[in-house]
Amino acid sequence: MKWYIIEGTIYAIITIVVCLRILYDIRSTTKTLAYLLLTIFLPIVGMIIYFAVGNNYRKNKLYSKKIVSDKKLMDEIRRRIASESKKTWTASEEEIKEYKNLAHMLLNEQSPLTGNNDVKLLLNGEEKFPELLEALKVAKKHIHIEYYIFEDGNIGNQIKDILIQKAGEGVNVRFIYDDFGSRSIRKEFVKELTDAGVEALPFYKIWFIAMSNRTNYRNHRKIVVIDGCVGFVGGINVSDRYVNDKNTDKVYWRDTHVMITGPGVYYLQNLFICDWNFCTGKKLPITEEFFAAGDKKHGKAIVQIAASGPDSDVPTIMFSLLQAIGAAKEELLITSPYFIPGDSILDALCISAMSGVKVKLLVPWRSDSYLVNAAACSYYNELLEAGVEVYRYKKGFVHAKTLVADGLLAVVGTANMDHRSFELNFEVNSMIYDKKIAAELGKAFHNDLKNAEQINAKRWAERSVIKQLPEKLCRLLSPLL
Repeated sequence: MKWYIIEGTIYAIITIVVCLRILYDIRSTTKTLAYLLLTIFLPIVGMIIYFAVGNNYRKNKLYSKKIVSDKKLMDEIRRRIASESKKTWTASEEEIKEYKNLAHMLLNEQSPLTGNNDVKLLLNGEEKFPELLEALKVAKKHIHIEYYIFEDGNIGNQIKDILIQKAGEGVNVRFIYDDFGSRSIRKEFVKELTDAGVEALPFYKIWFIAMSNRTNYRNHRKIVVIDGCVGFVGGINVSDRYVNDKNTDKVYWRDTHVMITGPGVYYLQNLFICDWNFCTGKKLPITEEFFAAGDKKHGKAIVQIAASGPDSDVPTIMFSLLQAIGAAKEELLITSPYFIPGDSILDALCISAMSGVKVKLLVPWRSDSYLVNAAACSYYNELLEAGVEVYRYKKGFVHAKTLVADGLLAVVGTANMDHRSFELNFEVNSMIYDKKIAAELGKAFHNDLKNAEQINAKRWAERSVIKQLPEKLCRLLSPLL
């Protein structure tokens, strides 16, 4: 009996200490409550879950080594950012006037406002990969590639062959892959690249996948920069699933990417170099070839990049989306495959709809995760009551992460509207202030609606309590998903 009392006292003290750590460590009230409930009502297991996936790495500065390197790097290019942005702002005041607060906020995060860009919208893998392969083939000086998922398949091997060929021609090829998302290429595939002269490194090496909390902090970015002038960013990973072959019965994969030519790639390049410095522990010397778009007029689009992750002082991507939603006066077209918005985004969308903005949200009919799908469904009733039109895509799986505001601003990137993208993952979005691209993305959105079913607000609200119960329960876990 005495040992039971001692063990119980020790466990109670440990529980109190962990609960106090959760209270001081986590900013979000809902997330704090979720971890407190897990710790109290799931003895030991709840603590393991918290330390595995809940630790606040932004607060604890896990990536402090990277931050120090970034500061020196940012000092190197700060003058370029200031001069380029000032010039663009002066020349394009009319184009960005509705989103000047958004542009100014991103400038504070050292993301330059760049003009003279050519932007090409790429729908699905069948449009992206031919453009990417062609751009890689003509690289002269360097190729920088960073992907969350890079698979050993047909497309992956085509890219690998080109990278090996270009490395043999003397092109500097640097390749970062997420160690969790790209685990299928860790051995033979990567060895073949490195043996041929490609510098290939995992981002934040995971030693024990089943236990490592590193799996919770993923590099979800998809970035390619070629010769400091051409860049690719968006939702499409390197995998054969993104190519829709009419002769197969596989799931139709709907996704969106952009190809940027011009100074809009500068911040993509900066992000890659920062991530490279973190992976190698060394500083990559900055040369003009890394920022080589120059003053040439490649096109008319104004581009700015929003990026955030556990190394960010603030959730920049979430803040940028809040600014875009709040600035819209007439229409918002949003596509998100994993929609667990949290209170801030949810309130912003409801306020916009109630203020007369036509808000349309496109989500999958079914997500590839039951928990995520159920949690997402729990938010629809509030949106529908506020007047948001919610559509569920039925042709296949919609994986695009896009936003169009008033036919003036187009957002294409890697970030979902969920807690993971806002707080845990390394993400990147392109913010394109251009009527032409916004119109093209808006047209693609409305084409997608032809393969979607709109949720009837009345019928949705009248669903049985039993039907809604698992959704409500999954919503409680939404900060953990």
